[in-house]
Amino acid sequence: MEGTQVDADVAVIGAGTMGSFALWRLAKRGVRAIGFERFEPGHDRGSGHGESRIIRTAYFEGSTYVPLVRSAFALWRELEREADATLLTMTGGLMIGLPGSNLIEGTLKSAREHGLDHAVLEAEQLKKIYPQHVPRAGEVAVFEEAAGVLRPEVAIRTAAQRAEELGATLLRNTAVEALEEAESGVEVRAGGQSYCARRTIVAVGSWLGKVMPGLGLPLEVERQVMAWFPTEEPELFGPDRFPIVIRQQDGVDWYAIPSLDGKTVKAAVHHHGQIVNPDGVDREVHPDDVEPISRLVGDSLSGLIPTPARAKVCMYTNTPDENFLVGSLAGRPRVVLLGGFSGHGFKFAPIMGDIAADLAVDGYTPHPIDGFSPGRFAEPQSELLGS
Repeated sequence: MEGTQVDADVAVIGAGTMGSFALWRLAKRGVRAIGFERFEPGHDRGSGHGESRIIRTAYFEGSTYVPLVRSAFALWRELEREADATLLTMTGGLMIGLPGSNLIEGTLKSAREHGLDHAVLEAEQLKKIYPQHVPRAGEVAVFEEAAGVLRPEVAIRTAAQRAEELGATLLRNTAVEALEEAESGVEVRAGGQSYCARRTIVAVGSWLGKVMPGLGLPLEVERQVMAWFPTEEPELFGPDRFPIVIRQQDGVDWYAIPSLDGKTVKAAVHHHGQIVNPDGVDREVHPDDVEPISRLVGDSLSGLIPTPARAKVCMYTNTPDENFLVGSLAGRPRVVLLGGFSGHGFKFAPIMGDIAADLAVDGYTPHPIDGFSPGRFAEPQSELLGS
């Protein structure tokens, strides 16, 4: 690449959930950025679709996530203001399970360590305040105020559009065929053309292991099914009456999201799918896919018809510890990875985009990401990108 014209300061590979926000945050800084998206921003082939996503602050997965969620909230509101768009609706959140469970104890730990507004409800209190729920004996609920619903497709399209308005270039329907790293930068070959950038951010979601097989990262792509259940009492299931809920029950975690269409409530079982090839995932929904969700809805929510009106397939990209992959490759500071968001990453998209911009431009971020280093897994091998 020595002497080659540089087309961008930073190239972003993938303009889905994380890549679209990385482009926005780069363009916001005035960085010359170019993005490559094999489909269209807001498409339904990966992990950034399904009409709604949960955002919550009292993070049972680990209290170290709380500062990142708080930073993400501020950036969600910033994008809404810039684009005059509605992306986030606050609803509050309920975590329901048995005392001592990781869901309840982890939520309380985060809430207490970070001084988050919350309340613990016994089963009878839960039923009185939120009659939609059918609690079991001994269960408790933790209510937190700082939780709500995001609109994923609209959010991704909005971030991508805002990035372009601020000067970024986005090549849609353009698959990246190869990356070649040199001392002076990175060459991106895409759509039959070559582009040169000083740095690159790779944010390709479930295709990370395919696009960069030489990393040796132990990623698994999991097929997931989301379903929407008709409500007999729509007034009880709107965002103003039905907080987002995560429930630990019968050995599984599952969630429900308030109705955004006034007709249906979305629900799904967390981590209940088959390991798949992202290019060969079965996108047809089968009876076995929805039966576990229907059973949980029928047992636990009053006012929903436990036969889904519709359902949709998406994908998780899982790391063994279910924490993210964020950072540069060992010995390759010009390449920044965003990946492995393991079914709980969407809410972090704006802050992950900002962190990636930090790393690509400054080589450092002040945000707490030590636990997300790609180096905690296998060391990368020689090749950068597979053909």
